[in-house]
Amino acid sequence: MALQSFGLSLDVDFIENCQILDKTVLGYGATFGLQKANHLTGNQYSQVGSIAPIAQLAWQPVSSFLIVKVPHRILMPCLCLGWGVAQASMAACHSFGGLMAARFFLRLFEGGCLPLFSIITSQWYRRSEQPLRVAAWYGTNGIATMVASALSYGLGHIPSAVLESWQIIFLFVGLVTIASAPFIYWKLDNDIPSARFLTSEEKPQALERLRANQTGTGSREFKSPHLLELLLEPKTYLWLALSMLLNVGASVTNTFGPLIIGGLGFDKYTTSLLNIPFGFVQFLIIIWASWMAQRFRLKSAVLFFITLPVIAGLAMLYIITHTKKHEGALLAGYYLLAFLFGGNPLIVAWIVGNTAGTTKKSAMMSAYNAASSAGNIVGPLLFNSADAPTYHPGLRAVLGIFVALAACSILQLINLVFLNKLQERKRVKNGKSAKLVDHSMEEKYHDVDEQIDESAGVAEGEVGVGVRRERIGDQAFLDLTDGRNDEFVYIY
Repeated sequence: MALQSFGLSLDVDFIENCQILDKTVLGYGATFGLQKANHLTGNQYSQVGSIAPIAQLAWQPVSSFLIVKVPHRILMPCLCLGWGVAQASMAACHSFGGLMAARFFLRLFEGGCLPLFSIITSQWYRRSEQPLRVAAWYGTNGIATMVASALSYGLGHIPSAVLESWQIIFLFVGLVTIASAPFIYWKLDNDIPSARFLTSEEKPQALERLRANQTGTGSREFKSPHLLELLLEPKTYLWLALSMLLNVGASVTNTFGPLIIGGLGFDKYTTSLLNIPFGFVQFLIIIWASWMAQRFRLKSAVLFFITLPVIAGLAMLYIITHTKKHEGALLAGYYLLAFLFGGNPLIVAWIVGNTAGTTKKSAMMSAYNAASSAGNIVGPLLFNSADAPTYHPGLRAVLGIFVALAACSILQLINLVFLNKLQERKRVKNGKSAKLVDHSMEEKYHDVDEQIDESAGVAEGEVGVGVRRERIGDQAFLDLTDGRNDEFVYIY
């Protein structure tokens, strides 16, 4: 069962790799003549970078509904096919309007992917396992960066009298994504009860190991009260702030990374190759940050500390003079920006672990994706071609944004500590123990059928006179929100 569920998660990893690859190649297209061939002037390239997240932002309400109502095995390959066609269509563009239309539909189909990946992860893994699982599919950001760099270098050397280098890049990547759609339909399962690789004896076991999560295992009913609770919670808006602030920086590296490196004086082929180390650092940071969060059970602290190298890298790019003499230091500053990619999987795992109820979780992840889109809209617009090659105004703005990001991570930590205190008061009011052992965050699986009232001073597993035993976990699969379930424990 473990081996097969790992294989299922590899399907998600592969899909995410295709998605990130499709988005990343825009910057390489610009390196290989996209702007000139499409007659882009002024801020038009920035607008091409921003139209995709606008489409994603507009699509999120529909996305949150489809994720609940449409089986995953149907929805995911349809999304992949749509964005693959849109990506391949970019090779046929020869104007600003054509690029805008293709990029709009590209992100419209991609818009439902990240929320769907998050829901799949929460429906198959315990909360203690989720950070590394999210990191596994988010880590494909780094792999996709390396692959896009190598592909751009190789495909850019193909001589063709019909297609330009940037067209070959877009066409190849789009066709790979299109070809993945039937493979995804073949491999992906909707949920544990319908999983083809689980036996009738294994399915109840797979469900039972998720009881301690208190976040449910899925529902096809769309519940409006979940949305109301989501809108009234301060933690919702802190999640959105974290997502938007972080992805302002992410959009900068995806859209302008190759141009920033090119501005250091390297030719287009060297520029492509120099982004490979950036992708490798990105992959390592994602895995390392998520491992640290899982090992020490502190996502907030890890998120705070990985913002510090990003701030340092932005400061280096801003302060150091852009000359041949300083290209090594400037490259080092650019590579430090890779630390920011360790933040998204942490935030996703943090949200998924702290949100219960299928409708609420789907809406929250769609809102997270919308905030990410807003960040991706704002990021490119902070950088103007007139500021090339240093882009000082944009770097200065992003530097302030990451300082705000660090502050928001601390505020969310304080908020979650406060919410746990409120949960303790609810439990006492309902005749339960104030403190509960959160087995979902333990490395080894434990049955969650009983807990001893530890407030009476009795260790778990002992039974004495007058000691009240209480059953917990009965509400785990009722599709309750975290605010409605007094047994829910928020994680930091």
